[in-house]
Amino acid sequence: MSLESRFWSKVEKSSACWLWMANRVGNGYGQISVNGRKVYAHRLSYEWAKGPIPAGLDIDHLCRVLLCVNPDHLEAVTRRENLLRGNTLAARQVARTHCPSSHPYDEENTRIRRGKRECRECGRVRCLARYHDRRRELHVGA
Repeated sequence: MSLESRFWSKVEKSSACWLWMANRVGNGYGQISVNGRKVYAHRLSYEWAKGPIPAGLDIDHLCRVLLCVNPDHLEAVTRRENLLRGNTLAARQVARTHCPSSHPYDEENTRIRRGKRECRECGRVRCLARYHDRRRELHVGA
């Protein structure tokens, strides 16, 4: 049996996703053995339909279904793009448009400190509160 025949015999096609029904690994992806080597099923499907995966790129499931091997649902993207499209902590953080105090995360009100976004207005409020606390301490101690 050819590799392609063996591969497609393990796929359940519907009008949308084509689900891998065979071996799965702990991270939720389908896997098949090719010449004694384990290969992700979605990557093999992508390569058959669209050619080699460009160096440094991941295959993103546009449908968000990790067992889907439909090449129309697969796209080669950077690791960063793949992570930001998903339901990860990084993606949720980037999707936030306002700080917890409802100030906008825009160019004027946002700074990056230690790799994280900070609200400048909240920083000003904290700084002013510390200033007033110190002044009160000085007057109480005098």
